[in-house]
Amino acid sequence: MTRRYSDMNQHDALYKIARAYPGGLDALAEKMDMSVNVLRNKLAPHIDTHYPSFEEVSQVITLCSEAGLKDALMPLHALLSRHGMAAFVVPEPQHISDDDLSQTVCKVMSQVGGVAEAVSTALLDGVITDAEADLIEREFQGALTALGEWRARIRAHGGR
Repeated sequence: MTRRYSDMNQHDALYKIARAYPGGLDALAEKMDMSVNVLRNKLAPHIDTHYPSFEEVSQVITLCSEAGLKDALMPLHALLSRHGMAAFVVPEPQHISDDDLSQTVCKVMSQVGGVAEAVSTALLDGVITDAEADLIEREFQGALTALGEWRARIRAHGGR
């Protein structure tokens, strides 16, 4: 039986992104200067005898982000969600374009609409499955990121 990994579980999400690293766990372990067996044991959600340190978690996320994995931050989102918190990526000033603020508002509204659509679709049968909850969480993260970009653009615009 194939195990389904949940984006809403920080252990599952970390294992999932690590396996998606270009070259897989072998390449990631080499980058981390660790044996692949030790890394696999630390990251596999079903192994209770080994755990990654905070620094190792951060290193996995950083390496996956640098490799361009779009879900590289999902373990952080899952951890924060577990504690009733949420986060968004704060754009660096050099990455904030000068596009019109009204375009950014439209992007935010579109992302919020995506959340509403995902929730509405999930509730059609009255039950939100784990897969639907993962999709809703992804939509929320997209909306939070759009809000963060909007905030950064407003702050950058105000300083002119």
